[in-house]
Amino acid sequence: MLGGMSWESTALYYRVINEETKRVRGGLHSAPIAMVSVDFQQIEELQHRDDWDACGTLLADKAKQVEAAGADLLLICTNTMHRVAPEIDAAIDIPLLHIADATATQIKAAGKRKIGLLGTRFTMEQEFYRGRLEQHGIEVLVPPRPDRDLVHRVIYEELCLGVVRDESREEFLRIINELADAGAEGVIEGCTEIVMLVQPQHTSVDLFDTTAIHGRQAVAEALP
Repeated sequence: MLGGMSWESTALYYRVINEETKRVRGGLHSAPIAMVSVDFQQIEELQHRDDWDACGTLLADKAKQVEAAGADLLLICTNTMHRVAPEIDAAIDIPLLHIADATATQIKAAGKRKIGLLGTRFTMEQEFYRGRLEQHGIEVLVPPRPDRDLVHRVIYEELCLGVVRDESREEFLRIINELADAGAEGVIEGCTEIVMLVQPQHTSVDLFDTTAIHGRQAVAEALP
């Protein structure tokens, strides 16, 4: 696991992977995990300076450390930093399980083809994520610019700091409902922290929790 982006969502990954391992194997089984956790402050500053080359170099080096620790596959425990997945993948010899591929598989298994996407501005607006979903035949809808800015702000200024506010949940639910009204058959929680704010009990719109999807797919691929 390449974690720490933010540590709030990495903790969710750790729980999901171990719960799924216990479900599959029973008893006292837990997941053998090799993890390197980075300082998210450094990553966030590089993101907002648009210095993706530096992000890729830093995370590729950390991925090598995960591989050296004995990992059989790699998870980048964040949606946004899949922006540099090609650089990371090129630096290691173990498979990289791409979060958008795992999510697309679940969306198609649910029989859906038109999906809303919430995440950081980078995830909602740049090709690295939307394009990957479109390669799977999925049509992607995103909110208008003011709502993209709101979602981005809540992620960085609240959720990544462990802050969950009811008023932010209401705004997210409004945006989710507007995506559904625009034809979305479900909504991807395309930032691993969003599940802290919005869960299925909050809305009738189908949600695709990328943290859970990614973690469970890793267990399916890793366990014999």
